Amino acid sequence: MNRYWILFVCIYFFSCHSDRHEAPKARIAKGNIHYGGVLRINEIEDFRSLFPLNITETTSAQIAYQVYEGLVKLSSADLSIKPCLAEKWVVNDSANVFTFYIRKGVRYSDDACFEGSKGRELKAADVQYCFDKICEAQADNQGYWLFRGKVVGADGYYQSTQKKAPLSSGVSGIRVVDDYTLQIRLLHPFAGFLHMLTTPFAFIYPKEAFDAYHEEMRTHCVGTGPFYVDQLKEGEGVVLKRNENYWGIDSLGNTLPYLDAIQYSFIKEKKTELMEFRKGNLDVVHQLPLEMIDEVVGELDDAKRQSRSFDVHTLPAMSIQYYGFQHQGSIFNRKEVRQAFNYAIDREKIVDFTLQGEGLPAIHGIVPPAFKAYHTDAVRGYEFNPGKAQKLMAIAGYPQGKKFPAVTLQINSGGSRNLQVAEVIQKMLKENLNIEVSFEVMPFAQHLENLEAGRAPFWRSAWVADYPDPENFLNLLFGEHVPAKKSERSYINSVRYMSLAFDSVFRNAQHQVDLEKRYALLQKADQIAMDDAAIMPLFYDEYTDLVQKRVLNYHVNAMNFQDFTSVYLMASGKKK
Repeated sequence: MNRYWILFVCIYFFSCHSDRHEAPKARIAKGNIHYGGVLRINEIEDFRSLFPLNITETTSAQIAYQVYEGLVKLSSADLSIKPCLAEKWVVNDSANVFTFYIRKGVRYSDDACFEGSKGRELKAADVQYCFDKICEAQADNQGYWLFRGKVVGADGYYQSTQKKAPLSSGVSGIRVVDDYTLQIRLLHPFAGFLHMLTTPFAFIYPKEAFDAYHEEMRTHCVGTGPFYVDQLKEGEGVVLKRNENYWGIDSLGNTLPYLDAIQYSFIKEKKTELMEFRKGNLDVVHQLPLEMIDEVVGELDDAKRQSRSFDVHTLPAMSIQYYGFQHQGSIFNRKEVRQAFNYAIDREKIVDFTLQGEGLPAIHGIVPPAFKAYHTDAVRGYEFNPGKAQKLMAIAGYPQGKKFPAVTLQINSGGSRNLQVAEVIQKMLKENLNIEVSFEVMPFAQHLENLEAGRAPFWRSAWVADYPDPENFLNLLFGEHVPAKKSERSYINSVRYMSLAFDSVFRNAQHQVDLEKRYALLQKADQIAMDDAAIMPLFYDEYTDLVQKRVLNYHVNAMNFQDFTSVYLMASGKKK
């Protein structure tokens, strides 16, 4: 990381304060809540794009959540849905018409795209504009799947934009009733619709910004959120400042947010990140590797817990680490080969020895065991069975690995864990299948570009839930997301898995409102995908986060969803 950037940030924010760890003591609100101070967060990976329709990875989403807002949002405390730009909503008896009542007085942050550079009030027409954009055939739009086959008129409008003749009426199922009321009609009931509206694809931004900046919206953000982008230097840091005109007010009548700013850095190595945390230069460390926990935490007895200046949180994650197969390529287009690769690796050994107990072996399906009513353990995955793996390779025409084509495993840079796991799997495939696997390491943005474009035959991947629903994981394998042409990018279903049986069951699950029946269908779809060896599940994540005790109202959750609207810093650095 560029030390000049760190020096700049420190001078920029802290020149007015004698102690950079203290929030200004003069600004204390009702409830002994402290205004001011800078929350310092690190992300291992660089962000890719901050434009709502092109946010496809976690780092971009974490930053954008602080700048943009949607009609609804998740609670960082329990991941429930709560009002945001819509102060309330009504669903009809058939569960296919949603009426949203837009909050009055919400203004966009000030920006040169507006007349007089002053942000204007958000209206229902802004929501309609952004939701129409979701259904436009544009290269930087990765969000069409959100409304495709769900919202009335979404598919017809998308097709009209493909033909460069967009329907003047937009998406027919999205209607402005008045300035503060919007109605959305669905083709059929969809239990996860509100959850989908919490994703970055459903963030609201002004037409003026898109017209003025378009491609520059990758870094030039204009939203209604509690913070706005003040400084940005790619690969080094992002600084978000308090939006003084933010609409939010807490239960005591205090204006939100409490923080002056949020500072994001992009330190690539966890050891360096941890060192900065211990020095007090970072407020949060997310997903601390298990081998580092003893070094920092030590014994978890009450005395040491009380004396530490930070808190430790460990919980199961709505996240899976896996390797992807390119189904439309020449290497992994046979099910027997994919099954053989799955049987040839020892997931328990990878977790116990390579990861030193971090995570859980993914011996079931693609959905992690972080959902209470979803029975992950009912899905049969792949145990370690080299003999069965060898028989399957022989059936596929590659006895003892003979004549099997050269395979390159593509992994992204960022931390040592990815490389360690790749080296172990490389060895297992050689020992158990007599297959030579090389690997290539590349920057995360290029990694994503390659696999979405179909240029990677075999790659490392992971999925952290966009919203807290098992459907979000199985959606990765839905055939409707695969483009008709191989030359087109496939963002969601990057493995390009297509199964009529899977699609039929998954589609039925989407339409099912009863939770128990819906989850049973999703489990059935999960089993179909595993039988087909659609992917190579490796392990389910567990999160261990460190949070400085001076940080209050910060919630750790299974999605690592971060909302800093109500976070504040104690001036003394100690909890009361």
